[in-house]
Amino acid sequence: MVNQARLVVDAVVLAGLTIAAWWLWMGWDTTYQVDAVTGARTGPYEPWQVVGCVLCLVVLAVVGAIRLPRWVVVLVMSVAFTVAWSMTAIATATGPLWGVGALMVFVGMVAGSCVVVAVVRKVRGDGKALSGT
Repeated sequence: MVNQARLVVDAVVLAGLTIAAWWLWMGWDTTYQVDAVTGARTGPYEPWQVVGCVLCLVVLAVVGAIRLPRWVVVLVMSVAFTVAWSMTAIATATGPLWGVGALMVFVGMVAGSCVVVAVVRKVRGDGKALSGT
């Protein structure tokens, strides 16, 4: 029972920190930049925000892969980040295309977290990268 309780607590903490990474690095920025000369619109995120967020997510996935079963890390981080992203997207969306973006974010999170977890498990010599605990 203690191991299950630790698993739940660790998963909830991982979800909370994943959501925090979104909000601290990118969730607060909804301002687009317009080039005065070309009229091109970019943003809302700056490259440093994306890099900072990705680095935080990598650290969380590494720690998660050490403490939790691999499938938990992939599922928790992917769902938590997608939900956080979606909350911002829904609030600023002018149409239903935010759902396509949410799907892309989810697939990207699954792929990225799978890669990080697999590398951690390989480095640790834990055998199969995405199976078991």
